[in-house]
Formats: sequence, structure tokens, C-alpha cells
Amino acid sequence: MTRTSAPVDAPATGAWEGLVTTALLGTDRRTPPGTGPGPEAPVALLDAAAVETVRRRAGLRPARASQRPQPAPEDPRPPLPQAAAHRLAVLLADRPGASGGGRRGTTPDLTELLPQWLAAANARGFAPPPQLLPALLDAARGRTDLRPAALEFAGPRALWLARLNPDWRFALRSTPGGGAALPHLDDADSIRQLWQEGLFAERVALLSALRSRDPAAARELLETTWATERAEDRLMFLDSLRTGLGPDDEPFMEQALADRSRNVRATAAELLSALPGSALAARMAVRAEACVAIDHMQPTQPTQDSPATGSTVATPTITVEAPHECDPGMERDGVVAKAPAGRGQRSWWFGQLVEAAPLGTWSRRLGGRTPREIVALPVTDDWQGELHAAWCRAAVRQRDAEWSRALLGEPSAPEAGGPGAVSLAERAKLLGTLDAAERAEWVAGFISTHGLSEAFQLLGVCAVPWAPPLGRAVVDALNIARDAGSYPWSFSGVMGLAERCLDPSEAGRLDGLLAVPDEPENASPGAGGYWAEAFQRLVTTLRLRAAMTEELNTS
Repeated sequence: MTRTSAPVDAPATGAWEGLVTTALLGTDRRTPPGTGPGPEAPVALLDAAAVETVRRRAGLRPARASQRPQPAPEDPRPPLPQAAAHRLAVLLADRPGASGGGRRGTTPDLTELLPQWLAAANARGFAPPPQLLPALLDAARGRTDLRPAALEFAGPRALWLARLNPDWRFALRSTPGGGAALPHLDDADSIRQLWQEGLFAERVALLSALRSRDPAAARELLETTWATERAEDRLMFLDSLRTGLGPDDEPFMEQALADRSRNVRATAAELLSALPGSALAARMAVRAEACVAIDHMQPTQPTQDSPATGSTVATPTITVEAPHECDPGMERDGVVAKAPAGRGQRSWWFGQLVEAAPLGTWSRRLGGRTPREIVALPVTDDWQGELHAAWCRAAVRQRDAEWSRALLGEPSAPEAGGPGAVSLAERAKLLGTLDAAERAEWVAGFISTHGLSEAFQLLGVCAVPWAPPLGRAVVDALNIARDAGSYPWSFSGVMGLAERCLDPSEAGRLDGLLAVPDEPENASPGAGGYWAEAFQRLVTTLRLRAAMTEELNTS
């Protein structure tokens, strides 16, 4: 039954805005309508505001009730153990900067432990407590680095909540296909329909899912609409073919080399160069070989082992003759003709050719030498830096561990790196091609020789928790810095990494470092107290991490 209300007098135009203005200015400067200046003016203003509030509310007409949302989907994963659920609530309650800045004291930084906790919970396949989902989404909203693990842990209910709260819409954007359900990958008709009619995000999600299961089927699906796709969409679809990339993809990639979009051509060339057996890799090998040769006639100075006898001693030397032009064939194969500012054109072209050539080319071209023997050879005319840097990029692109070892060299080398590693960033990339144990061993050797001042980037590529040799090397280096009275705040970054990455079993070995050390005469003022505080925080954090793991393992 519809209820008819008595009509409400229309309020004066701008009445509410006038009262707000009076309140802001003050009744000494402006009085409410119908009231003069004086002590009664403030009371009159409040009375007028109360009347106008009732008028405004009474004037609203009831709206049609909105449709109820569908129930949240079920999460089939097992629930968190009670202790782990309580720990998650504590971690989510902590906020960056809650301590008010300044020295952190001995309290662990819980915000930095949340990513590790989420990774452990995801590895065990737990579902979150529903009441903690809002706090989890709020945390992920503020930290993009947290989103992948947080959304994986939050599960399907996160998407359900994101559709109801605009603040959490990032969850829809971060989920392939915007959280839409993909058809069963055996349903050819539904797949074809979604590919032809779906939104872009849905199509990317479909292609990625299909590619991970059946690379050939995904490529064939892409071929059906390739010619009609927009350039930016072609680039994204082509990039999805990195998963499962193999020789069967070569004909399609070769066609993409003639694409009208420069970015598409460049991506196709990069993917083909990652296939050492591709025709493009062979073409690049021919071009690169024409630029590099061995000269056996380069003289060297006599040494004690080969004293002067009236003649010089010849040693094999690499000679370089960079390209004199970038022809259309090179451009078609992905060579960018225009060099960046500050780079010579010929060296720019040369570096791209060497980077794209299969690394197996060089043993054949340079006398059957191993990668380690090749990078040890001298290079004429100051070309060594350019040549070795291109080999570094090739080793990373082709995931060649043998070449990476050769270019890294021994971690104890006086130059603090290998012959081909000219920066810490390059060394970190080369280390990424090695397995976790070898990576940790190399970085441990680097720290033992050179200390921690340059090791931060290298530590970032090591698997967590750190292997025992690496953990011991870091702790020993920190202890040496402490005993030397080094400026303690210079090591805060490494100490923070140790809190997150050191194996919790190392906590007992650190008890001897908790006392305030005697400060040398040249030590920074207060350094001893800072170091003791930092090691106490490290030990407390490691024990907290051990407790977190135990809570997740409790059924």
C-alpha cells in the first residue's frame, strides 16, 4: 500500500547555503534571517539550522529498494589455524609509520613480514577468515607490491567484495579478465565466442590460460584475428606467447617481424632471438661473426716465463669491426637504427647484433674456446666493454648459466666482479640465470671479500630464506662492521634485508651480538648502542618468523 504524505513547504532557495555561510563568517559579521545582532544570534542560527535540517530530510522521497547482492561465493580451501588467524589480524593492524618515525628500537617491522606470511599461507593453500578480508584489501590497496599475494590469498570473495566497494576496484583490474569466469578450456565454441566478443582483459586472460595448457592452440586462436587487432593489443597478445615459447612459434613470429607497429616488430625479434635455433638467430649470428675475429699477431711484452729473446710473443686477441650501416634487413630483424643520445651509431648496432646472436656462435667462431677462455681474451681498440656488455645481455636473455659464470668471474676477484660485469645491476641479472644454491654461494664469496657496501643489489636476487653460507657471510660482515665502529646507519638496508631473509634457525647464533660493544676511538658516537639495538631487533624478528611458520603448520 502506498502512503501519501502531506506536502512539504518548499524551502527558500539557497537557505541551507546561507546558514552555512553565516556559521563560517560568525554571527558578529552576519546574522541569521529575521534576527538582529546580539547574544541571541548564535541561538537563532542553531534553531534555524535545526528547522532547515528537518525540512531537508522530510523533503526526501523514498527511493525504490535496490536489488540484493548475490551471496558471496564459497571458498573451498581449508580455514587458517586459529593461531595463524590471530597473527594475520596483528599483522594487518600494523600500519607503516605507526611508531612515529625515528629509531625503530627492538620492535620488529610487522609490515615487512606480511608479504612473507602471505607467501607461506598461499603455499599451504589456506583460506582467510572472512572478517579479515576488508583489512586485507585495504592493505593491498595501499601497497601494490602486496597485491598479487594478497589477492591470491583472499580468493574469490575478494572479487565479490571489490564489486561492492569502489575503493577495492583494483582487485578487479589486477585479476586477469577482471575476475570474470573463463570458459572450460575444452569448450571450443565458448572459447571462440569469448575470443571474438569478450573485453580486452577477458581475451588476455583467455589467451594466457590457454597458452599455459596448449601453446599451439593459443597461437592458432591468436592467428584467427591477428590482422584485425589494434597495434597495442597485438603487442600484449604477442607478449603472452613468452609462456611455452618454442620452435613451432617461429613462423608466426617471422610474420610479426613485418608488422606495421615498431613495438610489435621489436618484441617479435626479441622472442625469436631467445630461440637459438631460429632463422633470425642464425641471421644475427652471421652478422655478428662478420664483426668479430681472432688476431694471432698481436704482440705482448716479455714476461718472466717468456723472457725477451729478441722477438715479441704473440697472443690471441679479439678484433672488432663494427657495422658501417644498418641495412633494411637488420632493421627488419629488430635492430634499432637510431642510437640513443651519447652513443655512437656503429657501437649501438654492434651491441644489438651480438646480444641477439646465439652464444654458441662464439666457441665456433673463436677457435673452439670455452666461454671462460673467450671472455679472458684481450680485445683491441677499447671494444672490450661494448662486447662484454652485449654478451651479458645475451646470457640473461638466453638464460645461459655457463656464459653467466664466465662473465661474472670469481667473486673474490680484485675488481669485485667478472670481466663482463661492469655494474652491480648487470651482475644481479647474470646471477639470476644460476640456480639458487650457486647464486647464494657466489654472493657469499663476494661479501667475504668485498664486504656489504656493494652487496645490497646482489642480495636482492638470492632465494629466501638465505642459504647457510650466505647467511653466515652477511652476519660475519655485519659483526666486522660493528667491531670496526663503522657508521651503523649505513647498514640499515642490509639489516632490514637480514630480518626478512635470514633463516630463522640462525637466531641462536646471534645471541653473542646483543651486548653493547666497546666503541673504538674513531667510532661514530652512539654506534655501539645502535648496533646492539639492531641485532636485538634482528633476533626478535627471526624468532617471530619462526613462530609464524609454526602457527601455519599447526592443524
